[in-house]
Amino acid sequence: MSYKVAVLMGGISFERDFSLASGRHVLNTLEAAGHTVLPLDTASSLVGTLRSQKPDVAYIALHGGHGEDGTIQALLEYLGIPYVGSRSGVCRSAWDKSMLPTVVCGYRRALGSKSTATWPRAISLSAYAIRDLGAAGALDLVVQRFPKGYPLAVLPASGGSAMGVSKVSSADGLAAAILEALSFDDEVMIEEWVDGVELAVCILGQGEGARALPPIEVVAKGSFFDTEARIHADLAEYRVPVRAQSLSDDSEQAAQALECAIDAALEVHRAFGCRDLSRVDLIWDKKAEAAKVLEINVSPGMAEKSLFPLASEAAGIGFSTMLNDLLDAAVARQN
Repeated sequence: MSYKVAVLMGGISFERDFSLASGRHVLNTLEAAGHTVLPLDTASSLVGTLRSQKPDVAYIALHGGHGEDGTIQALLEYLGIPYVGSRSGVCRSAWDKSMLPTVVCGYRRALGSKSTATWPRAISLSAYAIRDLGAAGALDLVVQRFPKGYPLAVLPASGGSAMGVSKVSSADGLAAAILEALSFDDEVMIEEWVDGVELAVCILGQGEGARALPPIEVVAKGSFFDTEARIHADLAEYRVPVRAQSLSDDSEQAAQALECAIDAALEVHRAFGCRDLSRVDLIWDKKAEAAKVLEINVSPGMAEKSLFPLASEAAGIGFSTMLNDLLDAAVARQN
């Protein structure tokens, strides 16, 4: 069935360029599939345009603030326009990376389920605490919170595309990394650095019906999968299926590790109450034999060379078919 689809993209976040790339790929695919597409770069005229054009459904190709923090989702709910993706409250929780342990542990307590996902040890500090309450003068305490010491990861508590993320190898670089992270958000996270295999697990569906697409192994040519590596194709390689030898020298243990990573991603998706789609980024820690979840993305990248289209193709699901199924689900439930 064909629809009149509003594809929301662009916006004013730090991830505008990534969003435009996702939006262009989505709208081109939908047009080729016979849908009527309204490409809308979100601006002050958005509500008026949506009210006058009356789309059947919206696809949110926005990344970063206002696109993944529940803002646009709440607006569409207010306007009564069905949309693909998780509801506004879910997006608000998932937007803050520091919420991951609280949400997942609460989910486990409610269900009495076994532990699957783990996450790096982390602390969070707000800009107010650092700049106005004196925490900037207590950075010597940071290393005491991390038994393994440096290196550490410093990153904004919210946001994607690895913007504002630094690998800090000694105390000398900590203050500068915190300032860099705070230029993207009002809260900074300091995490243990986890060496291992970076995996991206794309998920379709909701609740017990959610299913994982084939995981993707991300091989960055630099020290980690940073923003530059996400922009320039020659700075990272994507392997799907994941190479067994990356996970373990033993083929059976490698299969178990991959299954553990998939289970961890599904647990996080279900714990947050995500629907339709998400992407969970994690590190397989070979030493600890554990899946260390870094974040969940409720509006994953959909550019031609993004991870989600790659996973969809690897699963034998054409990108067009996947988008059509997502639109059908959104229209059927009417939010």
